[in-house]
Amino acid sequence: MIALVDCNNFFASCERVFRPNLVSKPVVVLSNNDGCVIARSNEAKALGVKMGAPAFKSERFFARNGVHVFSSNFALYGDMSKRVMDTLRPEADDMEVYSIDEAFMVFEGPAAEERARALRLKVEMWTGIPVSIGLAPTKTLAKIATRIAKKMPEMNGVFALRSPADINRALQRCDVADIWGVGHRSALKLKSFGITNALKLALADPGWVRRHLSVTGVRLQKELNGTVCSPVNDVAPRKKNIRTARSFGAEVKSLAGLKESVGTFAVNCAMKLRGEGSCCASVTVFVSTNPFKPQATQYHGARTIKLDVPTNDNLEIVAAAMRALSEVFRSDCTYKKAGVLVGDIVPSNQVQLGIFDSVDRSKRGTLMKSIDTINAQMGRDKVRLAVQGFDRKWRLKQERLSPCYTTRFADILTIRV
Repeated sequence: MIALVDCNNFFASCERVFRPNLVSKPVVVLSNNDGCVIARSNEAKALGVKMGAPAFKSERFFARNGVHVFSSNFALYGDMSKRVMDTLRPEADDMEVYSIDEAFMVFEGPAAEERARALRLKVEMWTGIPVSIGLAPTKTLAKIATRIAKKMPEMNGVFALRSPADINRALQRCDVADIWGVGHRSALKLKSFGITNALKLALADPGWVRRHLSVTGVRLQKELNGTVCSPVNDVAPRKKNIRTARSFGAEVKSLAGLKESVGTFAVNCAMKLRGEGSCCASVTVFVSTNPFKPQATQYHGARTIKLDVPTNDNLEIVAAAMRALSEVFRSDCTYKKAGVLVGDIVPSNQVQLGIFDSVDRSKRGTLMKSIDTINAQMGRDKVRLAVQGFDRKWRLKQERLSPCYTTRFADILTIRV
């Protein structure tokens, strides 16, 4: 059996772990710059808080209904995710981390459901994060089972799809738009042909599915019918590109301000590359103005720099990013967002060197390793490039940020006995 473990309202649950007084109270978490709602507790959902609702339009509603509002604290959420995944891993025969709050697992043998129930209790006891677990023969069916586990409290967070009759009932109740892998446009197309639920898609003619949904749709249909097309893979596939982008807390007009942000984003991309054992051969920088100010000059620009030798070196990637920024920058614009994307990624042990390459890559590799070690032990960006600056007026607006309880010594809770 394949199990999908899904953390319930993950960001909101992370905040509640360290604020138990918020249990059973409405909690929402906002996006970057406290823009809109990206996570809601069940109590907030019951109040009618919509995903993506602009925070500034809901302030009075939040105050009137006692909704506790938090800025997104990704340092906390990332560490709590690691704790959950570390708790799950020893209990599975195979495991694939699918996202920050989801993981697919393989349970061999007849006691899969019992193992899932025990695992759910263990995760909540060890981490404080409640999870729901769906079990089924395929990943797609496990997604549907997990949705049922969340919506049916009498299931106690675990639901298994075993028999064909159970599977057919679940598929009949599942709207085609709720199937994992079916996008908005595909759902509209399917409904226009009368395929309104998952069961109808499972029973559709495979040739028709191939014509209208391509090979991907055929695989999806097979998964709905119990044939595994996407096995659980415990080795994460190498990313095709890595992107770091942010909307600024305050708009930036000067080139110097953009250099600080773009330089910081480029360093973050390089660090992620080294963490994966990868190198990139292209660096793209993009900038954009505020689309919500139509009276101002609107501009979105991007430039890509190709590298002669793939690299994960801060100095080389930042230098390429600065070249791209100088080409894309316009002095008559005020910028609200910028980002860096590194692409053409290859394994670091398969880099083809250039005949005119003059960089001592052994020394640079040692330097980057030292920087990563110091920053991991002493704090993010303790060692940084000068272009990253210290002013950072562009940094995110996080007026309701909770403490980094698990990753910063100054924020560790004090327990009074």
